[in-house]
Amino acid sequence: MKTLYQLIYGAIFLLLALPTLAADPNSAKNNSSTHQPGIIMNQSILAELTPNQALDILKAGNARFLSGKTLERDEKGMIKQTALGQFPAASIVACMDSRSGPEIVFDLSKGDIFVNRVAGNVINDDIVGGLEYGSKAIGTPLIVVLGHTDCGAVKGACDGIEMGNLTQLLDKIKPAIKQSKVPGARNSKNTQFVNDVTELNVDVSIKKIRESSPILRDLESQGKLKIVGAIYDTSSGKVLWK
Repeated sequence: MKTLYQLIYGAIFLLLALPTLAADPNSAKNNSSTHQPGIIMNQSILAELTPNQALDILKAGNARFLSGKTLERDEKGMIKQTALGQFPAASIVACMDSRSGPEIVFDLSKGDIFVNRVAGNVINDDIVGGLEYGSKAIGTPLIVVLGHTDCGAVKGACDGIEMGNLTQLLDKIKPAIKQSKVPGARNSKNTQFVNDVTELNVDVSIKKIRESSPILRDLESQGKLKIVGAIYDTSSGKVLWK
C-alpha cells in the first residue's frame, strides 16, 4: 500500500508535469514509430521509413497544398520539439525561386525535410556533401531534385547570359541544353525548348549526384536510398514526378 508521502509526492509530480504536457499536445504522438501528417519526424519513425514511404509523404503534402487544405501546426511548439535534434524524411535540392519553396509546396514544416537551394537546382561539391550528411549520418532515405517551370536560371543559360559569378553557375545547365532535341529557336523565347531543358537539367543533376558520391551510390544500391526528380509547375502548384 502506498504511503501518504508517496501519494503526496506523486500528486506534486503530476501537477508539475501538466504545464509541459499542455504546451506540447503532440508529445504522446511524437513517440509513435509510424508517420502521421503534421507530426514531427522522430528517430523511431525515420528508422522504419522506406524511400517509397518518404516519397508518399511528399506526394500527400503536395495534394494538400493543391486542395487548399493544408495542415494547421503549432509552429511555436515545434521549435521546442526540434531544438535538440532533427530526423527529416527527405533531402530536397531545389531552385532558389521564391515561388517554389519545398516546405510550402509539400505542406511540411520544421524537422520534416532538408532543403538545399541554389539557382537552377544545380549540383556542386557542397550540396553533395550536405546530401551525404542527410542520408548517411541522419538516415534520410530520399533525395529529390526539384526543378520548376519558368526557371530564370534555365532561361538565362538558354540565352547564354554572362554576368559575374552567375556565368559559372549557368555553365552547369549547358549539358542539358546540349542534350535537348527540341526543334526551333534555342533560346528562352521557345517555351517548349525551355521546358525540355528544365527536365533534362533535373536529370543532369541526378546523374551528377550519383557520379560525385560513392556514399550515396552505395546507399542507393542497398535500397536504403532513392534519388528521384520532379518539376514544380508554377502555374498550377502541382509537382510532376519524373
